[in-house]
Amino acid sequence: MPLKVSDPASEPSLNLTPMIDIVFLLIIFFMVGTQFAERERQFDVDLPTVSDAQPLTSRPDEIVVNVLGNGIVSVDDERLTLPELELKLRIAQQNYADQTVVLRGSGPDPYQQVVDVLATCHRAKITHISLANRLSDGEE
Repeated sequence: MPLKVSDPASEPSLNLTPMIDIVFLLIIFFMVGTQFAERERQFDVDLPTVSDAQPLTSRPDEIVVNVLGNGIVSVDDERLTLPELELKLRIAQQNYADQTVVLRGSGPDPYQQVVDVLATCHRAKITHISLANRLSDGEE
């Protein structure tokens, strides 16, 4: 049975039609984009100037809660009970949802007062709580 031989030396060919289509689409895209930019510059607007720009809303400062050794809790040099602290934190959290609280407890004092203040922050729905500390001088 004889075998049929098709085109013995056919060379591969490259179809350039899709590449030419893409190039034409890019040219059209950039031409249209240039037209929009010229229309924006058409209106001459004198913008007002300011010497010191501030954001429209500012982020509130963090609330620093001090827990002293004798169980006294103070905020801004004002002594508060735990229910008063909770009310103050709830109001702050309602005004700004991401309110931050920094908790400063005295080092050698019992840990229970700090845990009570942490629980108060949790009840007031404060989620951003930092525990203040300092680096010891002898460690690197």
